[in-house]
Amino acid sequence: MADIRQISDFDDPALDVYARMSEGQLLNRHEPEKGLFIAESPKVIERALDAGCVPVSCLVEDRQIEGEAASVLARLVQVPVYTAPFSVLTQLTGFKLTRGMLCAMKRPAAPKPEKLCCGSCRLAILEHVVNPTNVGAIIRSAAALGMDGVLLTPDCSDPLYRRAIRVSMGTVFQIPWAFFSEDVDWMEFLKTMGFRTVAMALRRDTVAIDDPKLLSEERLAIILGTEGEGLEEETIDRCDYTVKIPMAAGVDSLNVAAASAVAFWELGRKGGRRE
Repeated sequence: MADIRQISDFDDPALDVYARMSEGQLLNRHEPEKGLFIAESPKVIERALDAGCVPVSCLVEDRQIEGEAASVLARLVQVPVYTAPFSVLTQLTGFKLTRGMLCAMKRPAAPKPEKLCCGSCRLAILEHVVNPTNVGAIIRSAAALGMDGVLLTPDCSDPLYRRAIRVSMGTVFQIPWAFFSEDVDWMEFLKTMGFRTVAMALRRDTVAIDDPKLLSEERLAIILGTEGEGLEEETIDRCDYTVKIPMAAGVDSLNVAAASAVAFWELGRKGGRRE
């Protein structure tokens, strides 16, 4: 069973991960094998556990120990579980805990892009998407709407930032994702792996999003760009297709997360049908 510990000292180093470490410190880029992440809410924590993530400790509102957190705590054998009333935890963390529970976990090793591509037919590619809310929302849509995986350029926000995990509702643990290396020409890499590339962009020379040619492609990589600026011009020029989502009422674009859901719904239907 879990090792329940009442918080008596705010300065306990064991609480640093929740109260005093930044996302960058948790990530630990210099020693990624020692990296951690924070999963928030019982449902998200359960999805992380189901994916094989290793818990280090938990922070739980005392009234949730016999409540929503109970089923999760039953799985945390000999894991330290720090607990206190809501008011104390809010003072400690500086924010309200979602569903009264946080869990610090060891960062899993992400698959190599080559391995992720093998056996995949539909991939989501994120270029310079720096907002963790958008990264989490895109991954949630990718998991729900037929994508086999997500690949990110090195400057994208990390899918294991706490907010990205929360917004994704834990689907970051259900769909494979990986970062391209800094030294990789990722457009050339995708073509080498047999993918036709689709740029989601606001251009006139575009293909309709429901064009049968797109749906009939064996392997598609759907590329989405940063908030505001969109994709790099060079990226668009190198793609096999450019697609623009039709708009009404004078609206010129959608938020990248909303656009991703539309794109995945249409283009995830290999052969024109959703499996």
